[in-house]
Amino acid sequence: MGKPSQLKRSLGFGAVVVIVIANIIGSGVYKKVAPMSAELHSSGWILCCWMLGGIITLFGALSNAEVAGLLADTGGEYVYYKKIYNRFFAFIYGWSLFTIIQTAAISSLAYVFAQSLGGMIHMPSVLPGLKDINVAGVFYPFADFSIKLCAILLIFLFTIINSLGIKIGANFSRIILALVISAILVIVIFGLSSSNAHVSQAFRFQTDNASPVRFSSVFTAMLAAFWAYQGWAAIGFIGGEIHDAKRTIPLGIARGVLLVIAVYLLVNATYLSLLPTTELTRISGGQNTIAAIAAIKVFWGKGGVIFLSVLIAVTTMGCTHATILASCRTYYAMALEGLFFRPAAMLNSAEVPAGALFYQGAWACVLVLSGTFDQLTDMLVFAVFIYYGATALGVFILRKKMPDAPRPYKVWGYPVVPAIFILFCVALFFNTLVSRSREAVIGLVLIGSGVPFYFWFTRGSKRQQV
Repeated sequence: MGKPSQLKRSLGFGAVVVIVIANIIGSGVYKKVAPMSAELHSSGWILCCWMLGGIITLFGALSNAEVAGLLADTGGEYVYYKKIYNRFFAFIYGWSLFTIIQTAAISSLAYVFAQSLGGMIHMPSVLPGLKDINVAGVFYPFADFSIKLCAILLIFLFTIINSLGIKIGANFSRIILALVISAILVIVIFGLSSSNAHVSQAFRFQTDNASPVRFSSVFTAMLAAFWAYQGWAAIGFIGGEIHDAKRTIPLGIARGVLLVIAVYLLVNATYLSLLPTTELTRISGGQNTIAAIAAIKVFWGKGGVIFLSVLIAVTTMGCTHATILASCRTYYAMALEGLFFRPAAMLNSAEVPAGALFYQGAWACVLVLSGTFDQLTDMLVFAVFIYYGATALGVFILRKKMPDAPRPYKVWGYPVVPAIFILFCVALFFNTLVSRSREAVIGLVLIGSGVPFYFWFTRGSKRQQV
């Protein structure tokens, strides 16, 4: 590791779109249709939630794009919030990324990768005698320890790979994404053309248990969908390494999110054409069962299971890699200002913030041990939408603060689009407090843990002022 220096702008528009999509398409596209079915019991409502989740995500992405076009730099929202709000709020955001949002995303993706790999090859039990050890009856760090150990090894591997240079990482993402999109289209084409597919089944709005669909259930199901859409804002973290970032980032975000919405609607309609919601609800209750594998098994049998297991492994591997690549840049930006652990400000010989990478990797491994996939994703979605709402609010604040500043992109539908997104973020916050109280409280505790760290990191500057 060397001395702090300047990151280089080496990524163009194509790389931006690839990194946006690669940060989004991960485990959710294969797994989240099952918990959504358990909430809604209606295939038509499930697709509505995927569509609504996509539209709301697009509204948030367009709002974010205006702010990024104005303020783009390494660190993403951390940089934006210093200008919109203040240094303290920006730090709490960066701390939230580190303690829960991005590290929990890395952990969850690596966890699903390990699950899918475990479905293809036998993983011997590791420390089975410790599986019942728990923390407060919530976290069982040694349960399924062979799966968790595999996830930890993947995080460690990609932390090393990403320390070799950002262009190496971006090119790796291109290759993985091309394989993933091609394979998903194969599933859609063969699945919908199969004699076992009942396309009309995917658009039924009647519930399988004859119960009404509640407003709270729609929100809770959308929480699952939002995990699948989560990740698009990560492109802002590497703003200091993108050519003409203020123009390229907004265009890349919009293009990437629209493509992902189309892919998600197609593939989830395929799952729902092959499997009834009763079967998907049963799958949701299984700890290590993945909905997409059950769907492809309907028309391809054992060969399809192997195909999809490989695809899930490749997809989650690629998304884990992309998330590791982008996320550490925020901690680097914070450390340069004395608001994070000092070694995180150092670039290595490949001009990569290797210190920030390894801090990130270490905490992500701890989160792998802490909980199940759904616990982690519900915590991070709850936390991230607090900040998505803050960024959308920033559109209004910056138009007042900086009315004459050049804006390469202005959000379509202003002021309605950002206002709708802000209201949705508020509603999701309170709904999660009620429907997923444990995950919400844990998320708030992790966010709040940044307050004492802020005063600890700034203690030196306060002494100098005195």
